[in-house]
Amino acid sequence: MNGQYLFLEPVDVLFFRSNKGFGDPGSYGESMVPPWPSAVAGALRSRILADSGVNLAEFAAGNAVHPEIGRRDSPGSFRLTALQLARRTGNQVEPLYPPPADIVVEDGHVLLASPAALPEGLRSSFPLPLHPVLAQPRRGKPKGGQWLTAAGWEKYLAGQTPAAEELVSSADLWQTDPRVGIGLSAQTRSVEEGRLFTAEAAAFRLRIHGKSKTDTGFLAAVAGCTPPQDGLVRLGADGRAAAVHPVPDLRPAEPDWARIVREGRLRLILAAPGLFRQGWLPEGCKEQKGQFLFDLHGVRGRLVSACVARAETVSGWDLARELPKRAQRCAPPGSVYWLDQVQADEASLQALAEHGLWPEPCPDEFRRAEGFNRVWIAPWAGENKGV
Repeated sequence: MNGQYLFLEPVDVLFFRSNKGFGDPGSYGESMVPPWPSAVAGALRSRILADSGVNLAEFAAGNAVHPEIGRRDSPGSFRLTALQLARRTGNQVEPLYPPPADIVVEDGHVLLASPAALPEGLRSSFPLPLHPVLAQPRRGKPKGGQWLTAAGWEKYLAGQTPAAEELVSSADLWQTDPRVGIGLSAQTRSVEEGRLFTAEAAAFRLRIHGKSKTDTGFLAAVAGCTPPQDGLVRLGADGRAAAVHPVPDLRPAEPDWARIVREGRLRLILAAPGLFRQGWLPEGCKEQKGQFLFDLHGVRGRLVSACVARAETVSGWDLARELPKRAQRCAPPGSVYWLDQVQADEASLQALAEHGLWPEPCPDEFRRAEGFNRVWIAPWAGENKGV
């Protein structure tokens, strides 16, 4: 994937607030890790603007333009093309990946779901012909808070099941740090009695291994701009800081494009929240004669199965206008879509990975610039039981 990679090293606790309201007496504000990509995109855009000497007040008023950031009402050429957790040991940065929805982690082992047709006599309201089925040797309880290492992700991209030792726990990456806040009067900006609330911060881990150390941060990739090469960005709420470190030699794993073309089937995995006009159905899909056909950026196929968790809601704060952004329902990251009867060459598959699940013309240039609808592509794992 094209783009310049940056490792963002937290130098303080970070607050990534969700949509849940807080601030009332006794309320509790949860923090999201990782945050929505718009939080990181906004931090980098603001830093680029400040470095260029653009008058920020004029930009916020819509009267100034930047060659890469654009105007207040148009995003320019800037694109956030990737955002994920990462670990850094010395100068080596290892990307970490949220387990896709077709992976189930249990104590001591990892299972991989595969699409299959239901036996005769079983019916459901699922609109696609194949159901994502998890074959379990015994009943178990899923284990959350796990992340795939780079080695585990390479196995997944190869259509294999990652091993348990290729997972890392959230507890090894960060811990929550509740902070007590005091409500202020909007008129006088003075403390109001009885308005104590709690906001959750994320404190990222630093581990010492003899003469080396491993710290946790975020790996971001940007395109269409000249990103900062050092210094700090204000990341998340309350203006907390993260240091910027370029990662010029990073080459994330890619799938076997030739295998996908040869087999004619694939998996699409959401790398970021999916803002789709048809709800859970990705852009490029349309229903035709009882089938869901996919056609986007030169990749054609048939959507036959999907594993999508409950919808989330994305909003945010428009700093230039000093207004909340429109709340939008989204398919959560890690959602998996299976396509068969794929007609595409390697260049088209790479174009889909590069552009993400956005049609042309794009219905929301700002959300595309902020890194939404990004997608990973992997070969189909397991046996296709047919339709």
